[in-house]
Amino acid sequence: MGQIKVTKAPIEGLYVIEPTVHRDSRGYFIETYNQNDMHEAGLDLVFVQDNQSMSTKGVLRGLHFQNQYPQGKLVRVIQGSVYDVAVDVRKNSKTYGQWFGLELSEENNKQFYISEGFAHGFLVMSDVARFCFKVTDFWHPDNEIGIPWDDSAIGVEWPLKKGQEPIISEKDKHYPGFATLNK
Repeated sequence: MGQIKVTKAPIEGLYVIEPTVHRDSRGYFIETYNQNDMHEAGLDLVFVQDNQSMSTKGVLRGLHFQNQYPQGKLVRVIQGSVYDVAVDVRKNSKTYGQWFGLELSEENNKQFYISEGFAHGFLVMSDVARFCFKVTDFWHPDNEIGIPWDDSAIGVEWPLKKGQEPIISEKDKHYPGFATLNK
């Protein structure tokens, strides 16, 4: 394994992945996914769908997850920067309700692998961000649920300026609180 560095995050099931960047006078080359390297790092992943989104500064997408069809996600940013967050929604987990966040950017080239059983979201910190992610199961729109981005039971510390309200979708404004997941 020489092309990536994999670091376990403080919550089991989350991994920060740093690919090797090969730079020269022409620019750079990054191998963004190699099944053999991932396997050697202990991540036996099979992806079924590859997605990309573009968002503007202040947009907050999430916190989303699929209940019956959980998705593992390998996420990265190819333009701009985001603050990316995963929340443990695995009811039998010792870290249930805990969150972990990190900056992903075109400069740091970090990737974040979020195992099945986590809610996921991100806040755009640059003028524009292009966000790419591979998933381990297909999107089932009727099965997607979420948690409010500002749910005090979780307490995600989003890097917002004092008084700044993120731009969120209408759907994301109406998710019930984290406490309702236990019912």
